[in-house]
Amino acid sequence: MTATDKPDLISVIISDHRHVERVFTELEAGTGTPEHRRDLADHVIAELVRHSVAEEQFMYPAARKYLENGDQLADHELEEHAEAEEVMKQLEEVPATDPRFDELMRQLMQDIRHHIEDEEQDLLPKLQAACSAEELQDLGDKVERAKKMAPTRPHPSAPDRPPLNMILDPGAGLIDKLRDRLSKRNT
Repeated sequence: MTATDKPDLISVIISDHRHVERVFTELEAGTGTPEHRRDLADHVIAELVRHSVAEEQFMYPAARKYLENGDQLADHELEEHAEAEEVMKQLEEVPATDPRFDELMRQLMQDIRHHIEDEEQDLLPKLQAACSAEELQDLGDKVERAKKMAPTRPHPSAPDRPPLNMILDPGAGLIDKLRDRLSKRNT
């Protein structure tokens, strides 16, 4: 793979968004056993947490660095992450047979869809215009690597800005992966 074959930040983020949307669509169909729906919820939570952690480590600092209103945009996105993470934390403890499961899933889907729209209509185009192709490829590579080390469970009280998140997220990720393995959680 050459440097030009590497996905850039924009394609990595949009690909993650499309994957999450496919899982949401399956959950909205309401089919499958409660166990299957729980597995889907656990999977989408893990994906969203990994995605959010990577954005917080690299994309939002890039927005702060390269965009005129980058601090305001990044702060808004971090607020949305915090709101979604609270819903994910509640959802973790609710069985798929509980009526609150569907209520919390609807709230999470609404929050995440709004967040995706914000990023795709505003933040990502601005970053694409402000950064060189090489910078976007470097950021895409960093985001992909960060997702591999990131936690798989929500940690609402964890730091969401460098440098603390860069230090603590890999440790939380290791612990989450161990918990996932021991509980046979499908992530």
